[in-house]
Amino acid sequence: MPEASSAPSAPFPSNIEIAQRASMRPIVQLAGERLGIPEERLEPYGHYKAKVALDYVAQLDSRPDGKLVLVTAISPTPAGEGKTTTTVGLGDALNLLGKRAILCLREPALGPVFGMKGGAAGGGYSQVVPMEDINLHFTGDFAAIALANNLLAALIDNHIYQGNQLGFDLRRIAWRRVVDLNDRALRRIVIGLGGTADGVPREDGFDIVAASEVMAIVCLANS
Repeated sequence: MPEASSAPSAPFPSNIEIAQRASMRPIVQLAGERLGIPEERLEPYGHYKAKVALDYVAQLDSRPDGKLVLVTAISPTPAGEGKTTTTVGLGDALNLLGKRAILCLREPALGPVFGMKGGAAGGGYSQVVPMEDINLHFTGDFAAIALANNLLAALIDNHIYQGNQLGFDLRRIAWRRVVDLNDRALRRIVIGLGGTADGVPREDGFDIVAASEVMAIVCLANS
C-alpha cells in the first residue's frame, strides 16, 4: 500500500484573503449583462456597489414572478457556515446551472461584525465581495439612519430643556439613541449632566442602529 504523505497541507486561506484575491467586475457591467438593468437606472457607490432605482423596480410588476427560495432557521457551524454562506453558495450553484438567480441578504451591522458573530457577507469561497466594504460601511444607509434617529432624540431633549410644553414624563420616554456597535456601557446612561446649560438630567440609553424605529420605517417604505 502507498504510504500516506507526511507533508503538511497548505493552510486554507482566510475569508479576507479570499475576498481580496477575487477579481471583481464593475457593477454596472454585471447588472446590464446578467439582469438587464440599464446603467441609468443604477445609483453607483464606487465601481462595485450600486442601488437600483425604485421606479425601475415598480416597472417590473407586469413581469411574471420568479421562484423564491427562503433560507432561514439555521444554527451556524463553529466555522460560521449559516444562512448567508448557504444562500451565497446556493446562488452560485444556480447561476452555474444557467439560472438567472439573485440574492437578497441583510445588511451587516457593525455590532455583530466586531463581536463574536462576525461579518454578514458569507465565508470562504461562498461570500459576497467587496466583503470589507459591505461589512464596514456599504452604502452608508446605517450611518444616515443613526443620524436621523439621534436627531429626533436631540429634538425631544431640546423640547424638554425649552420648557416641556407637551408635558413629557421624563421617566417614560421610550425613544432611545442608537450607535452601530456593541457597547454594554451605553445600554443605560444618564444624560444632561454638567449644569443648566447642558440639558435636563434623565435616564437614557443606546440601542444598535438595526433596532431603531427609523430602520423599521425605512424597511417598510416603498418610495
